[in-house]
Order: sequence, then C-alpha cells, then structure tokens
Amino acid sequence: MEKEFEPRNFIEEFIVEDVKKNPVVKTRFPPEPNGYPHIGHAKALFIDFSTAERFGGTCNLRFDDTNPTKEDVEYVEAIKEDILWLGFKWDKLCYGSDYFDTCYEMAVKLIKDGKAYVCDLDKDQIREYRGTLTEPGVNSPYRDRSVEENLDLFERMKNGEFEDGSRTLRAKIDMSSPNINMRDPALYRILHRNHHHTGDKWCIYPMYDFAHPIQDAIEGVTHSLCSLEYEAHRPLYNWVIDNCGFDPKPRQIEFARLNITNTIMSKRFLLQLVKGGYVSGWDDPRMPTLCAMRRRGYTPEAIKDFLNRAGVAKADSVVDFAMLEHCVREDLNAHADRVMAVIDPIKVVIENFPEDKFVDVKIDNLPIAEEGDEKYGLTHTVRFSKEIYIEREDFMIDPPKKFFRLKPDGEVRLKGSYIIKCNSYELDESGEVKTVYCTYDPESFSGECERKVKGTIHWVPVKDAVPAEFRLYDLLMTEENVSADDFIEKLNPDSVRIMQGFVEPYIASPGIGSRFQFMRIGYFCADPDTAPGKPVFNRTVSLKDGYRPNN
Repeated sequence: MEKEFEPRNFIEEFIVEDVKKNPVVKTRFPPEPNGYPHIGHAKALFIDFSTAERFGGTCNLRFDDTNPTKEDVEYVEAIKEDILWLGFKWDKLCYGSDYFDTCYEMAVKLIKDGKAYVCDLDKDQIREYRGTLTEPGVNSPYRDRSVEENLDLFERMKNGEFEDGSRTLRAKIDMSSPNINMRDPALYRILHRNHHHTGDKWCIYPMYDFAHPIQDAIEGVTHSLCSLEYEAHRPLYNWVIDNCGFDPKPRQIEFARLNITNTIMSKRFLLQLVKGGYVSGWDDPRMPTLCAMRRRGYTPEAIKDFLNRAGVAKADSVVDFAMLEHCVREDLNAHADRVMAVIDPIKVVIENFPEDKFVDVKIDNLPIAEEGDEKYGLTHTVRFSKEIYIEREDFMIDPPKKFFRLKPDGEVRLKGSYIIKCNSYELDESGEVKTVYCTYDPESFSGECERKVKGTIHWVPVKDAVPAEFRLYDLLMTEENVSADDFIEKLNPDSVRIMQGFVEPYIASPGIGSRFQFMRIGYFCADPDTAPGKPVFNRTVSLKDGYRPNN
C-alpha cells in the first residue's frame, strides 16, 4: 500500500489494515435478480466495485439466485446493463446457483458432523419455537434425530419426495442465543420451482445466509461488503465459514443503506407502482431505478459523484434529493449543448421585418468550453425571420414591477439577434394571448450594438420550427418520508406534465439519450419515444438549483 493512500471511509480503513497481512483484495456485488436496480443498489455496487479498484483488486458480479419464485432472466440482463452503463467491469460473472452442488455437499458435511438436522415444523411453528428478543427459544422435537435419519431425509428432500414447506434443514446451534439469527436457522427449504439458470435440477434451495458465505469463500472474496441489516447475521456468516472448513476466511463489513428524501427505496414498493399502473414501467423517468434515470437523462458521472458525496457511513441517514439533482446539473452544465426550445409557445410577428428575409444567428454549443475541449468554439445556426415563437410566460399584458421580459410598449432582446418592441397583441376566443405584434431595431443585432435592454429571451423561428413533445417530470412522492402504509396515497398527482411546443432544427432528429440545455428552461434528454420529425424530450432537471452544501 502506497504511503500517500488516504482511506475515504471506515471500510477502507479496515482494508488498509488487512492488506498488511494479505495484499489481495477481492470483492463481489451479489444482487438478487428479482427487479430492476435502483439508486440504492447503485450505492452498494459503487462501494463494491470502487473499493476493489482503489486497492488494485477485482470485483465479481454474482447473481444471488437462491429463490426461483421471484427471479427472472429479464432482471439479470437489466443488472448487467446498468453496471456497464455506470462504467464498472466485473472480473467474473457468476451465479449463486453455480455453487448449489457445493452447498449441498456442505449441508451433508454439517449433518455428518452433528451440526444440522431435518425439521418437520412448519413456518409458523418454527417462528413460535424460536422465542423472542427477551425469551429464549425452545428446541425442535426433531432436533435430536440421528445422523443417519437426517441424511436419509435430506436426500429424500433432494429427490422430491416431500411437499413444499413440509421440511427444512436447520443448523444446530443454540436456541437460547441472544442473537435470534443463531437459533437453529434454516439452511435449506423445499421449493418445487423451475429455476432460470438450473432448470428443474433442484427442488431444494439453500437459504441466503447459508449459500452466501459459501459462495464468497469459493470465489476467494476477501471482503464481503453488505448493508447494515446483515450486521446481526454476521455471526451466522462466520459460523457457516468456520463449520464448513473454509480457509482463508472472508471478512464481512456492513455499511448503512442509501435513503433519499421523497424517494421509494424498495423493490417491493416499486413493483406495486409498476403492476398497479401508477407508472408506465420500470424505466418511467419518475422512478428511482437506474434505467429510469438513464431515460430521464441522468449521467453515470453525476450518479457516481452523488454517491461519492453521500459517503459511506455506519449509521443510517437520509440524503436530500436536491443533492442528486445538484450533481446532475453540474455534470450537464459542463457537457450539454445549449439550444433553444419553446415548450408553451405564442407567436410573435415582427411587422417591419421583410417577409422573405433570413438572418443567421450563431449559437455557441457550449459557451463555457475551454480551449482543448472537443466542443470548444463549436456553434450552430438558427435562422431569424419575420415570425417566431416565444414562451407564453415571457409576455404579460399587465406585468408586475421588475418584469423585464416582453410587455405592451416594452422592449426585450431576442437571444443572439435583435431588440424588439411590442406594439399590440391579439387574444383568442378563450381570452388567451394568441399573437404578439412587434417591431425590431435593425441596428440592434447582438454584438454589433451598444444599446442595452434589461431582458433577454429565447425564441424559435416559425418557418424552421420542429414540433416536439416535452415531458416535465417532478418528484413522484409529495412528502419526504415514505412508508409501506401510505406511499400510494402520497403519490404526486402532478409528477408529470406533457407540453407541445417547438425546437430549433439543430435537434430535429436527436439521438436517443442525447442531452441538451434548453436555454432558460432546463436540461432535457431525447426519449426513446422520439420518432422521425417528432422528437420527444424528458426534462432531466430544471436550471434552478435549490441545493446548498452543508446547509
């Protein structure tokens, strides 16, 4: 370990000490393929992969597929895609089911050693016998079966002779342990289900607490990093490693899960939203899944920056959603092309501008780009002409004080072009402004005129305008804290608004996933629903940043 290496968190502090004895660092990311990964899973995979990278080690991707009732190949592929999108690469791709033969062998070893037995109690009876936090448990009446009887019953379980739930294999540890997880926990259960990876080979499946330490040991994992709820399971993790005879032994280290305000962080809840039709799918841009964030326009760099800022702690805490948006803004501000779009248009007719005249207006793609940046000095052109669209909110008939946009008899500069003055306006049948009539100052072209006005607004030329749909997303949850009891009731009814407007021709056919800053509006991303001649844009985040570090 280099002298200048500075641990970023308590996990790395532990590893710094461990590598003095063994320089090898190997981690693993073990997701269960029963849903699409969300931002909370991103924290776990970020810790697993980045920690290995920091120490020059490797990280395996291992699918925890010990429960075939909920798992699917669809989720396997989604997890792989999201990991690669975030910029991480696994050393080995493994499945927990790859080790089912070894798990079975270890179970047989424990039976032969008198440390496991077949129990006929059902789920409710096991719970009753287990005791409470203040009362010890009671031994199962089947705890003292002979080794021979247990071996026979366990093999018959494997051969499919018994019904689901009729028997389990349990560890023989201590029914009076103060740690309930050590009160003869289940190691195997009967489950006649087809498995996405092993087919119909097995009708018994190992429990996570039994399979996981065995898998870690087989793969040579040195540090098993997991969320805080597994801290109470660590004694069982170590018991399995010790009694199955593995050496060297992996070290389990726990960290606090990621919690974000106004955000659902449970696959079970997210599945309810999908199945209940409250969202359009796992990739609905309002969802906290990584595929949804990708569709909304979040970047891998912004997500990793956020996770790095959120930090790694031992105690649970809640991170403000505004910090995630802040990280997204910072990254997009540095990389997204500036373009003009009008999402709620009204027409402006410039009465003294010739009908057949066009003036090219240059727009800097990335004004903040520095020399050496690939976008430095790049521009695109918008044709200024007699009729343009502006935002409805940029014109007011009776404006308040300090309204520096367009108003009757008022002047405003059009971005990159001329100063115009409002002479009159026309209302439609409902009383809404339909058309604004203006004149322009021919001597006021941007960069060629010293005359100043207080307001500058963006615009799109009518003749070249490309119709576009804009999906304006907001928080899915109305309140910061979300619980299982009322999270459906707290769904934001205004979490998405659909607007029909126009964009300049530069982005008439954007690549799916292309990101832009719509001047004065926000950051947007081209949605997969985009069709030839009809782009669809998702608002990634507004321009306004409400996050203040250390506030």
